[in-house]
Amino acid sequence: MNPATSTTELTPTVELAPSYTIPIVLVAIAIPLLLVQIWVASAIALFGVFLLFQTATLRLQFTEIALDIYRGETRIRQFPYRDWQNWRIFWSPVPILFYFKEVKSIHFLPILFNPKTLQACLEDRCPKINS
Repeated sequence: MNPATSTTELTPTVELAPSYTIPIVLVAIAIPLLLVQIWVASAIALFGVFLLFQTATLRLQFTEIALDIYRGETRIRQFPYRDWQNWRIFWSPVPILFYFKEVKSIHFLPILFNPKTLQACLEDRCPKINS
């Protein structure tokens, strides 16, 4: 899938706002589970805290040519749209997982950012050929 190249306008960079929904829900689910199964609850809570940290520190930016992932001011990964073959946001009622496939690899990311802005940026910069 390649982004539309017929337009001559520069597309502005969009940084996705963080969304703490999934991490907070995981931690909230773990609290009552402590009474039933401490090890399962601890694992869920630990994963929720890990996702809280990731949400607070990671930023996704849709630029004109790529999806960039930043930690603070440092770009840690870049995914050029020209390498993308497919993408999908799983479970539309409450988006929880973002999947995209590149030529040589696949990626799954929990939705730790605004899902509506994510959807709009994906449709704009990397439209699906076969929906």
